[in-house]
Amino acid sequence: MKNITFYKMTGSGNDFILIDDMKKVLDKKQFPFFAHKLCRRTWSVGADGLIILRPSDKKADFKWYFYNADGSEAEMCGNGGRCAARLAHLLSITGQKLSFETKAGIIQAEVEQNLVKLQLPPPTDLDMNIKLTIENSSYTVHFINTGVPHTIFLVKDLEKAPVLSLGRKIRFHSYFQPAGTNVDFVKVLSENGLEIRTYERGVEGETLACGTGAVASAIVAYKLGLVASPVKIKVRSGEILEVFFSPTLKEVFLKGEVRLVCKGKICEEALK
Repeated sequence: MKNITFYKMTGSGNDFILIDDMKKVLDKKQFPFFAHKLCRRTWSVGADGLIILRPSDKKADFKWYFYNADGSEAEMCGNGGRCAARLAHLLSITGQKLSFETKAGIIQAEVEQNLVKLQLPPPTDLDMNIKLTIENSSYTVHFINTGVPHTIFLVKDLEKAPVLSLGRKIRFHSYFQPAGTNVDFVKVLSENGLEIRTYERGVEGETLACGTGAVASAIVAYKLGLVASPVKIKVRSGEILEVFFSPTLKEVFLKGEVRLVCKGKICEEALK
């Protein structure tokens, strides 16, 4: 890992460490360890996750390996996917239109300067109006998988929403085991506008944005008859993500800004 170049990027407040390993120099078995060490805030580079780009085994421009800050591997990440797409374009691994291989399938993307539009797989496992009992209180939530599992909880006051306390209890609730779930607290602003806060599985806390969570929230709100495509979603960072989808949900897109923050070298001490 000595003298390996890394890139720090952020997608609407979700920040990631990205490494170009297209020549397959790194030991794949060490990827979870690298994520756990490098993503530690104040102790290392710090990030919500680690993304490593490698050659694709299928007909895609590259394959990504995505790890949460705790070292667990995730199937998909919307904002991380947008960062990976822009980096691949910046490094001339791909053109403006590209595809990459994930555990959730082949993802299509288009890069236009600092804006990236991602086509996600059609959502699955939609489960509406779930009744959960948590510490003698009843909650109605909705579940959908937009590459990773998300549980949606509609609220009227987002500032007072118990994102950390209730989010953690829903994330580990027996109903969603063994995989667990991300939890999105959602406020409807208009027929084309939502605001969300997200408790992310693997980060085990609130993040400033969540791309798959934005998509999940928009689709559930659409199914409830509350919004129509396109939907602009304000995330905790204050930035806006756009979600587009067809009425049948066969086509789902996520669009937003991606920023390259810095480029550097990883020191051995960062892995101690």
